[in-house]
Amino acid sequence: MRDNSLFLAGLKEWNIELNEVQLKQFELYYDMLVEKNKVMNLTAITEYEDVITKHFIDSLALSKVMTLTGKKVRLLDMGTGAGFPGLPLKIAFPELEITLMDSLNKRIVFLQEVIDALGLTEITAVHGRAEEAAAKPEYREKFDFCVSRAVARLTSLSEFCIPFVKEGGYFIPYKSGEIAEELQEAKFAIKELGGTFQKEYSFTLPNSDIERTLLVIGKTKQTPKKYPRGGGKPLKQPLLPGQGKEKR
Repeated sequence: MRDNSLFLAGLKEWNIELNEVQLKQFELYYDMLVEKNKVMNLTAITEYEDVITKHFIDSLALSKVMTLTGKKVRLLDMGTGAGFPGLPLKIAFPELEITLMDSLNKRIVFLQEVIDALGLTEITAVHGRAEEAAAKPEYREKFDFCVSRAVARLTSLSEFCIPFVKEGGYFIPYKSGEIAEELQEAKFAIKELGGTFQKEYSFTLPNSDIERTLLVIGKTKQTPKKYPRGGGKPLKQPLLPGQGKEKR
């Protein structure tokens, strides 16, 4: 096995304990990620210690802000890409029921290969776009948590993600850098979509100078059926004051 001292130190700071099986699952995930990355663009980060900090430990930061054990939790990872943060969360917290969703099918094929190789259960990799999947009754307002590390601005990301969260659940985007302006810009959209901004958690990833912010947005009422809008509107025409009453 590789030297896992950096990983173990990060896990300790997050108050997470993994057994040998879980540590080996993370290693196999890393090996499969790097191998597939040779033929398919999954990540620009491939050095082992960088992946540990910037992908694995970063993904597990959710455990700092939400309780992930002790009850059945359904979690959607929207725009999962190479599986972050959903796959590391599943490995570390096997009791989670996780759906990984991405618009690029070849990523989903890769993620299914990882799921099979790691022997994970109660985790599904789904090829789909948020605008279309959110209209399906099996996904709309069915999740306790929706998380995303996607780089879209919060206003757009909220429209993609909040419709999947059930009342009483949470949308938790992973953000970096200065986010005060972005959050202020998104408050109208969050309210229009049935959410309420609750708390901001900012911290530095262990053994690094990488700053990370997780925003906790609670779902307080149903999302109007017209959201998310199709035709790329969440990105091209983000929800801002005065636009909330527009029709499809």
